[in-house]
Amino acid sequence: MREALIVWGGWSGHEPEQCANIYKTWLEEDGFKVYVENTTEAFADPSIHDLSLIIPIFTMSKIEKEEVSNLTAAVESGVGLAGHHGGMADAFRDAVDYQFMVGGQWVAHPGNIIDYRVDITRPDDPVMAGVNGFAYRSEQYYMHVDPSNEVLATTSFTGDHASWIDGVTMPVVWKRRHGKGRVFYSSLGHVSAEFQVPEMATILRRGINWAAR
Repeated sequence: MREALIVWGGWSGHEPEQCANIYKTWLEEDGFKVYVENTTEAFADPSIHDLSLIIPIFTMSKIEKEEVSNLTAAVESGVGLAGHHGGMADAFRDAVDYQFMVGGQWVAHPGNIIDYRVDITRPDDPVMAGVNGFAYRSEQYYMHVDPSNEVLATTSFTGDHASWIDGVTMPVVWKRRHGKGRVFYSSLGHVSAEFQVPEMATILRRGINWAAR
């Protein structure tokens, strides 16, 4: 049986515990044994190297050197890493090794909660199969991203909230490799209610399964 670890915490506005419970339900339905922890100390446990998947939901916060070192080494060795929004790509802002692994870092969400569109760039990818472009209401993440990411979906910014980004196309969903490990990320999902959006949930659930070894 594949085993997954969900580690939640950090800024409560992203509803990390509620999101962790949704992930746990999905993974158990998909045949995983799931462990849930709410401290970054879990990342320092040598046993995480035996997992199939790790899901961090830990906006901002701090991570100790030995914790991030063990986490990145586990992914490099083949453990999958997957997650969403600020829980994965606005975690541990001072940990550049972590950001290197994730493939991106949040820097802004101009206008805060707004209406925008998600465009599918890789409809041929199994994660995106049958998913068409869709309207979305949430924070539209402006990110610093690794050019080596395999981008599956994007969004385009207007200049309504920041004139200098008018027309910028930004990755929303990507996958990548970090050593032998698969990494999957979606910037959608500011709060747990967004998991009820069919396209968001379909992409994320497929993505976490893709990442798991």
